[in-house]
Amino acid sequence: MKTMIMETPSRRVLYNPSIKDKITFIRTAEESHDAITEIEVELAPKGGNGLHYHKSFDEEFTAIEGNLGLEVNGRKITLKPGETAIAKKGEHHRFFNPSDTETILFIVRITPGNTGFENCLRIAYGLANDGKIGKSGMPGIPVMALLMEMGDTGVTGGIGAVVKPFFKLIARRARRRGLELELLKKYVF
Repeated sequence: MKTMIMETPSRRVLYNPSIKDKITFIRTAEESHDAITEIEVELAPKGGNGLHYHKSFDEEFTAIEGNLGLEVNGRKITLKPGETAIAKKGEHHRFFNPSDTETILFIVRITPGNTGFENCLRIAYGLANDGKIGKSGMPGIPVMALLMEMGDTGVTGGIGAVVKPFFKLIARRARRRGLELELLKKYVF
């Protein structure tokens, strides 16, 4: 099955059927000299991601069309078009579309820009389109460990503390086996 990445030569538009979103890279870390990664997200009704955090960048969310649901450090908020909220480094957060019927549009700004996070998205969305993720929307553990490290993304809750040291070890082994380069060649370069 061919990867369904709708793209310009710089792989700007990606679709993920698992979390029901389409993203467009407006500005990449490379284009902004690492100042920002800016992404437009189109999110289907009831779509969204799970709670997570990042250690090296902040994530700013601005609703453009429709209401955007956010959870930041246990507090749920709804952003109306034109409103903005920020998940700072280390804050547990997720985004979601609270509507049953309306697709929403919002902008995510990551500061500083992060090429690893961009590549993580390209790989994760490519895997989702190639049917290489489980029913939970997650790839296998070696790939998941690599993506979490590449995208500077941590798992929240008690499970996060348990899996973090194992994921570092698993990612290192997967990298030595050439899995990271294989994924980068297929979905990024």
